[in-house]
Amino acid sequence: MNQIDTILTLIAQKHLGIETLETRSSDSLDFHDTAVWCIRDALEAAFKAGVEVGISLPAPTEADIARD
Repeated sequence: MNQIDTILTLIAQKHLGIETLETRSSDSLDFHDTAVWCIRDALEAAFKAGVEVGISLPAPTEADIARD
């Protein structure tokens, strides 16, 4: 599991009450009723996590930007 998957799984567990983000091929395990305020909290946590990861990355050089 990479860093993004780990972060997303932790957010799903904490804010949405979802044990795993892996497909388990069962409607009762793969589909969830979730309150909108929980979804908002999860999205806010994901945004903040993205900001934190972005801050920790080195600034791109001109060569990096030119490659994109």
